[in-house]
Amino acid sequence: MHWLIYLGIVLITFLIMEGVTWLTHRYVMHGFLWYLHEDHHKKGPGFFEKNDWFFVIFAVPSIGMILWGTLDPSMWWIQAIGFGVMLYGFAYFMVHEIIIHQRFKLFTRSNNIYIRAIRWAHKMHHKHLDKEDGESFGMLLVHQKYWAKVKKDRENTRNKKG
Repeated sequence: MHWLIYLGIVLITFLIMEGVTWLTHRYVMHGFLWYLHEDHHKKGPGFFEKNDWFFVIFAVPSIGMILWGTLDPSMWWIQAIGFGVMLYGFAYFMVHEIIIHQRFKLFTRSNNIYIRAIRWAHKMHHKHLDKEDGESFGMLLVHQKYWAKVKKDRENTRNKKG
């Protein structure tokens, strides 16, 4: 039974992280830490961006919580939260860096409707080059208007072929 509670905490933390990410992206990255995030919207030379520091910013508390829960077994639930944050960080890396921005050329083409919707939503986010007037600050949850756009495009493509 203990492992079910542990797993539940990991999964709930993972889900909560989408909200934390949205809030952080909207009010911190597009707010007082814009100087770290700006080069993500205005790409400069080189592979690395100042924006990559956000991986460290989120990784440090995650590692700290995992370590704390490991060193003090009575704080096992803190460890579970740390693993939930880590799991979200992994998902974020896969979606944002590999699928959307293709910084690592592993998945360059996909007709999967979910992948196309998140890529479209992120493209709409990046059409804004400054910190104001942004949209689509989340990562894994996609607003219905982006799903509708992708479905409409897919339908139009089918009609042209048929």
